[in-house]
Amino acid sequence: NNGGGYYNHSLFWTVLSPEDRGYLSGELKDAIEAAFGSKDAFIDAFSKAAATQFGSGWAWLCVLPGGKVEVCSTPNQDNPLMPGVTCGGTPILGLDVWEHAYYLNYQNRRP
Repeated sequence: NNGGGYYNHSLFWTVLSPEDRGYLSGELKDAIEAAFGSKDAFIDAFSKAAATQFGSGWAWLCVLPGGKVEVCSTPNQDNPLMPGVTCGGTPILGLDVWEHAYYLNYQNRRP
């Protein structure tokens, strides 16, 4: 749990940027469009993975061997690199879905 928490948050803070570029390019754009059809469809899938995570956990965008991407979620501090986790690949984007981030304002009322 502690190792997963360290890894997950290290990735989370590394990929955050104050710049909203609003666009994708290169191999990532190609992989997202191949897997989801469009950037908007990816955003919908990623948002759903976060909103439907029961309790605390993470939503992930992972790169699989061969360059394909997938969206998945994990409970608590688990991540796709851990053995026995249902999704695989290397995480390149993670969203922290911990109740302390929203509970006081929203309780368990997720979209």
